[in-house]
Amino acid sequence: MSLVIDSNLEYLQNILHISSVTFEEKYSNMSVDEIIEAEAAEGNQYAIALAQELTTNTSLIIELFDLADTNNKYMILRELSAQQLAAFLPEMEESDLHQGLFFFTQDKLMKLLENLPPEQLVNTAFELFSQDEIVKLMPDEQLNKFLTSTDIDKNKILKHMQSIPEEYVAQVLEQITGESAQGLSSFDLSKRIGQLNPLEYQDALMAFQPTQKQQLVLSLGKEHSEWFQLFDAHAYTTIMNREKHQPEVVKAMSVIEPEYVQNMIKELPNDLLSLVITQMDTDKFAEILMDRFPEVIADMIMR
Repeated sequence: MSLVIDSNLEYLQNILHISSVTFEEKYSNMSVDEIIEAEAAEGNQYAIALAQELTTNTSLIIELFDLADTNNKYMILRELSAQQLAAFLPEMEESDLHQGLFFFTQDKLMKLLENLPPEQLVNTAFELFSQDEIVKLMPDEQLNKFLTSTDIDKNKILKHMQSIPEEYVAQVLEQITGESAQGLSSFDLSKRIGQLNPLEYQDALMAFQPTQKQQLVLSLGKEHSEWFQLFDAHAYTTIMNREKHQPEVVKAMSVIEPEYVQNMIKELPNDLLSLVITQMDTDKFAEILMDRFPEVIADMIMR
């Protein structure tokens, strides 16, 4: 590691009770460690106490190396590996962590969203679109996939089918069976469709016009919002990519649980990942350095 970070020499001078003249004459070109060692050797009790605190006193490290300055944080972070940088992410505020998503391009965001668990992706979609909008924007093959899914109870579909105007259901039934279905009630029409063999039943569902499919899917989805997870992830990202811009997408991603956002942020290059971490609380930042990376503190002190 070749860490170079300016220490707060004025703070060091004050805490060691050394005059400005003496400090300039004796220590202008020495490291923090060398200054403290030299003063301790001369019996400076403040230096002796300070030497003992350097590895345990978070506030001291923050003041000594001015870690409240994001530039100083960045100088430290850029020397760490991706694995080391990842250790900071769980300790960050969600809002600060979320800002890192703005570093991704729209295309990359879509790929990241596709890799999310379905629930997280759908929650994001609900931030961008109403349920009605999602259904209307879904391509026909996705509506077919939804309606023919084995995850949806057949009786639920038949119940909601009764909300479709009778003439449209009758047309579908006649198309599948070749027999007239005129004059039947909504209940009888849905019952007859339910009595079709499995292959004909699926064909009937897919034979509805897009508008009727949308009506049926939306009716089912409003009763069971988790069924919106039956749509393919790529279908969602295609809609998002077409209808929304990157800032809107990032804003909507605020509903994604932190653990998944952390995994996304880890995909940033180290320099950008470091920039994200500079926004974290300074006390937490110093604590992580001292607890997990004492060698970084030692390197700062010796330079």
